[in-house]
Amino acid sequence: MHELGVVFHVIKQVEEICVENDLTEISSVTLELGEVSTVIEDYLHDVWNWAVLKKSEHMKTAKLIVETIPAVTFCEDCQQEYPTVEFGKTCPHCGSKKTYLLQGNEFNIKEIAGS
Repeated sequence: MHELGVVFHVIKQVEEICVENDLTEISSVTLELGEVSTVIEDYLHDVWNWAVLKKSEHMKTAKLIVETIPAVTFCEDCQQEYPTVEFGKTCPHCGSKKTYLLQGNEFNIKEIAGS
């Protein structure tokens, strides 16, 4: 479960931002999570609830908000975009396998809210 490492990284980043901006308490952190990233959202929430209590000075009651970024693939042959999860690597428009992921593998800190 690499979600624990991911959460520790987020906590470290947010704690540094707290120090830099003289914040005393964080009420929520919003993350953008790509639909085909390797992070499992349910595990992320479970680990978050434990980690902020044990490992954070400013985030003990911080709520985790996750926004999903849909996975979109681009076909080099027909220049079309399509939903990755539904169709995979094969373009539903022309059948080509010359495709690549445009978005959906991200993991970003989008917003930090203080209280």
